[in-house]
Amino acid sequence: MTAADDAEFRDFVAVRSRALLRTAYLLTGDHHLAEDLLQTALTKTYLAWGRIRERGAVEAYVRATMVTTQTSWWRIRWRGERPTGDFPDVPADDLAQSAVDDRTVVWRHIRALPIRQRAVVVLRYYDDLSEAEIASILGCSPGTVKSQASRALTTLRARLAADQVADASIGEGS
Repeated sequence: MTAADDAEFRDFVAVRSRALLRTAYLLTGDHHLAEDLLQTALTKTYLAWGRIRERGAVEAYVRATMVTTQTSWWRIRWRGERPTGDFPDVPADDLAQSAVDDRTVVWRHIRALPIRQRAVVVLRYYDDLSEAEIASILGCSPGTVKSQASRALTTLRARLAADQVADASIGEGS
């Protein structure tokens, strides 16, 4: 790699790493795994830098690398116990806590989606990419992206509705 290429890569990382780290977190659901995922994807991108002809497609290349790497990690990862974070010392006000609870419930259901559906949801609704961009990243057709998004949203709606029914029945029993 030439010095100019190296500088160009460093500039790309400096400008886009924060957004890419956000995507990595949404794919993994864990800050430390997200950092590892992004670092792995950037390493692979650095090694392929000379082969990437279209510099405008670098971010899509990194995102695709993150999705494929996360998929391979997901297939081999042990799904045992996980440590929890620290609990807050001071309770939040009810309105703010309710919003946090809602996000937590939605995120729990997103994390339970199959990896391809989760990738589509993250890339479409969190990163605001078009169906064509997502199809390019995932190596599939826009129709597949649409069907994966539809299945994911149907699953999320059903699970959220089931949670509301369960919450209502718990409230009646109190």
